[in-house]
Amino acid sequence: MSGSSRRVLVTGLGTFWGGRVAQALEADPDVEVIVGLDTTEPTVELERTEYVRVDANYSILARIVRAAQIDTIIHTFLIVDPTVMSARAMHEINVIGTMNLFAAASAPASTVRNVVVKSSTIVYGCSSQDPVWFREDTPPSRPARRGVERNLEAVEGYVRDFAQDNPHVNVSMLRFANVVGAEIETPLTKALQLPVVPSLAGFDPRFQFVHEDDVIRAIMFVLESNLAGVYNVAGDGLLPWSEVARICGKRTAPLPPVGTGLIAGPLARLGVVDLPEEYLQLLRFGRGVDNTRLKETGFRYEYNSVEAVQAFIESVRLRRTIGTGQPSYRYERDVEQFFRHSPAVIRD
Repeated sequence: MSGSSRRVLVTGLGTFWGGRVAQALEADPDVEVIVGLDTTEPTVELERTEYVRVDANYSILARIVRAAQIDTIIHTFLIVDPTVMSARAMHEINVIGTMNLFAAASAPASTVRNVVVKSSTIVYGCSSQDPVWFREDTPPSRPARRGVERNLEAVEGYVRDFAQDNPHVNVSMLRFANVVGAEIETPLTKALQLPVVPSLAGFDPRFQFVHEDDVIRAIMFVLESNLAGVYNVAGDGLLPWSEVARICGKRTAPLPPVGTGLIAGPLARLGVVDLPEEYLQLLRFGRGVDNTRLKETGFRYEYNSVEAVQAFIESVRLRRTIGTGQPSYRYERDVEQFFRHSPAVIRD
């Protein structure tokens, strides 16, 4: 990284993205301090990241930023899967948590000089009036209607206001397309592992994907390059949903295209516990985003959309054949504190 060593705070340390961002930061010798916040403990092994348990809305964040002299915040803790918690809890984390984050970053004498926010292309919505490609400055084709869309709209409003009011802070926001990979689990990756893949009768929308490795690489790239602004992050190419299913070795099962009540029964028979409305809209209209802007800064993807899906399904097949081979990680605070701070531990 350019410049002096960084002191980084990561939100959502116990989530998939927070843990993996922390691991990437640990591998960078120019990162001096890593503090991770979450309501739950880390789920991946970390060597020098300090975990701090906080409440869902990060009310203590200002004190942590001040005490640790944080200069960089990576905000990964935005919930975009409405099946994992209630609408109220999701609003508390996404909207109130982000509001408190920027309040801490803009407090008097704040040391924060860099903020990276992980957002989603869900903010563009889905409708029959959508363009083929959404650019970063393309407005949604219709007002936000669903909880996740409204949450992200509010979050992005906070990002814009903070960037405008704090020109001395480098603020970047990354909107990620549908993520697939060896470890990530979403409603779409679950659907693609069913014996038959749900689709909507009369619709074969085009999808765009980004591999989980490229997500982490993009976050680290904008941080290392000191980039500011909004960037779409998505692999090249759009794939019809039927082609996505074919790559996964599956056939599609057309469902009634109207009425979520009509769809619920067939989905249950297919083994789908919950496919939220945001994803049903994707199965109607799909979504494509222009990824030119980030590539023009020098970022190079390891996977295009086709390759991301292929890598995902290959990892699924490998896991089913040989298993993970790794015991699940369990965070134990006393053990972690011993290894990190005890004078009995001999360090290289």
